[in-house]
Amino acid sequence: MKKYSYSSLNILVGWLVFVLAAATYLLTLEPTASFWDCGEFIAASYKLEVGHPPGAPFFLLVGRLFTLLAGDNREMVAIMVNALSGLASAFTILFLFWTITHLAKKMLLKSDAEPSSADTLLILASGVVGALAYTFSDTFWFSAVEGEVYASSSLFTAVVFWAILKWENKAHEKYANRWLVLIAYLMGLSIGVHLLNLLAIPAIVLIYYFKKYPVTRKGVLLALGSSVLILGGIMYVLIPGFVHVASWFELFFINVLGMPYFSGLLFYLALLTGGIILGLKYTQKHGKVLANTMILMVTVISIGYASYAQILIRSQANPPMDQNNPENLFNLLSYLNREQYGDRPLLYGQSFNSQIVGEDEGKPIYYPEEGKYKVIARKPEYRYDSKYNSLFPRMYSNQPEHVDAYMEWGNLDKGDYFEVRRDKTGRELRDRSGQLVYDYSSPKKKPGMAQNLAFFVRYQVSYMYLRYFMWNFSGRQNDIQSHYKEEITKGNW
Repeated sequence: MKKYSYSSLNILVGWLVFVLAAATYLLTLEPTASFWDCGEFIAASYKLEVGHPPGAPFFLLVGRLFTLLAGDNREMVAIMVNALSGLASAFTILFLFWTITHLAKKMLLKSDAEPSSADTLLILASGVVGALAYTFSDTFWFSAVEGEVYASSSLFTAVVFWAILKWENKAHEKYANRWLVLIAYLMGLSIGVHLLNLLAIPAIVLIYYFKKYPVTRKGVLLALGSSVLILGGIMYVLIPGFVHVASWFELFFINVLGMPYFSGLLFYLALLTGGIILGLKYTQKHGKVLANTMILMVTVISIGYASYAQILIRSQANPPMDQNNPENLFNLLSYLNREQYGDRPLLYGQSFNSQIVGEDEGKPIYYPEEGKYKVIARKPEYRYDSKYNSLFPRMYSNQPEHVDAYMEWGNLDKGDYFEVRRDKTGRELRDRSGQLVYDYSSPKKKPGMAQNLAFFVRYQVSYMYLRYFMWNFSGRQNDIQSHYKEEITKGNW
């Protein structure tokens, strides 16, 4: 090993791991479409159509490039989009390898000195073991061979975390902040794939804090709090706020000034661009490095996020798949906010047996007509009986199949929460299978915190999270959907 530097071996072994991962995924690709969203993503990539909210425009643009490699052979379109996931996953493994070796080197060595042959072997071996364990893990391998967004999103996550480690190596050099700008740009692009990549922000903020400031308990808590604010700012302010503010300008310019459609958007973009230029010039002139970097980061996030223009443009063309028809800013905002999926209480709200006691007029729904945006309806907002509201309501849906699931997973008796339906003579009603029929409009009591926590732990944490987590590292018995209770001695424990 003395003939080669550690850096050269690290690069070489990383690419060998990449080749192994790429070969694995490309040889095991789905030949067509997996039976869920993959068919939609493949079709939307092929003709740049508008898929389900909140959209994945950057993924579709890259997917379109891959479909061009199929030429006139339409039968190859699906496998080319699947190949995009295969290669993205292989590159994820590559950057994961380099991340592991970086961390292993820091743990093993006290300085930046060249590792000995034994140390080099230990560092590279740790990278190989970690990267290949992830290569062949259940969930990652499945996402690597089908036309879905998770493989590409994983690549963005791997690259941004690798990039913050590169920044850490050069943090005290003159142009080190270019790595932070690159991370921001990649995060902006990743919004056009999936929001999963944003979850890397807390780790990135902590690395920045540990490198730049003396470590204290208060400092760590402040860093974590800052990371939550940054994450929330991007998810709930920047992403919807950019379009929301643009819609104000659009409404004013069209309905008040009588100008053509999209004139308000163009003015807003010009105003925003001018503000960014002035901000950059001012901070550069007065030597405000941190402020200048922050403005640059917000700018490149916005540039990456601009891939959503593809959704607006393609919807204008009315392609065969044009979900939610986001061809104007108001429809696009609804599309980004996933309004078609409805709302759910996270910290406080209704239970599964809460009754609706009123309905309020919600946000207006605009439709372009006769050169104006006219209000054609308002979205209803339901008010529930507050007697049945609770903290942390995990069991909130009143759909019968959901209520049945709550009873099963929470070990609850439906008779404790609903009255039994009766006929005119007062006899209890039963269905064809002999089960009692309950009246969902007659609640008896609400589920308490203990019942909500029981459902949360048994179903959401254990069944929906830990089961998937253990599949990756312990294996799974079969591919039977929801096969979890029977045959405890055969792997389902």
